[in-house]
Amino acid sequence: MSRTILVFYGSYRRDRQGIKLARWIVDSLAARGDRAELVDAMAVDLPMLDRRHSDFAAGEAPAAMDALADRIAAADGFVFVTGEYNGGLQPGLKNLVDHYLPQFAWRPAAIASYSAGPFAGIRAATAWRTTLGAMGMVVTATPLSLARIGSAFDADGGPAGEDGERLARAFPRFADDLAWWTDAAKAQREQAPPPF
Repeated sequence: MSRTILVFYGSYRRDRQGIKLARWIVDSLAARGDRAELVDAMAVDLPMLDRRHSDFAAGEAPAAMDALADRIAAADGFVFVTGEYNGGLQPGLKNLVDHYLPQFAWRPAAIASYSAGPFAGIRAATAWRTTLGAMGMVVTATPLSLARIGSAFDADGGPAGEDGERLARAFPRFADDLAWWTDAAKAQREQAPPPF
């Protein structure tokens, strides 16, 4: 069964490293037969949150905000690729996500975290679990965590070194968990609308 999975990434830093992980996840999901699409907060370029998408009357939201709302609502599941900024959430990704709410509900989300050091963004992943759950998403139990991202990919974007090899070994279980929840949520949404 083919699934539409949006992979969200939110760093705005000049030398951002996490984009390598986000692109690798998109490619790896596509290799499994899913329709995976990257949503790069910097490319979407929404303003700092003033009005959510739902605060606008139909047809009055900025075009980029409207287009992303449609993509989110049509997706079957999500992956959030997040670095750790001072022990917490990336502001660019959080700002993007906060523009939406109902479009995310009743779908699963998986978290892939990373860091330049040895701790692999674990604190950011923990914070995202709370945020995504509060937005109505089921967060999968299998995280994907990557330490020392700067040396974890080769020039072609493939996993490299010990950390990259660990990532490649962990990915199938991460993707299988997301696939199971995506299929289950999709079947349930088709059987009965969400209760509220």
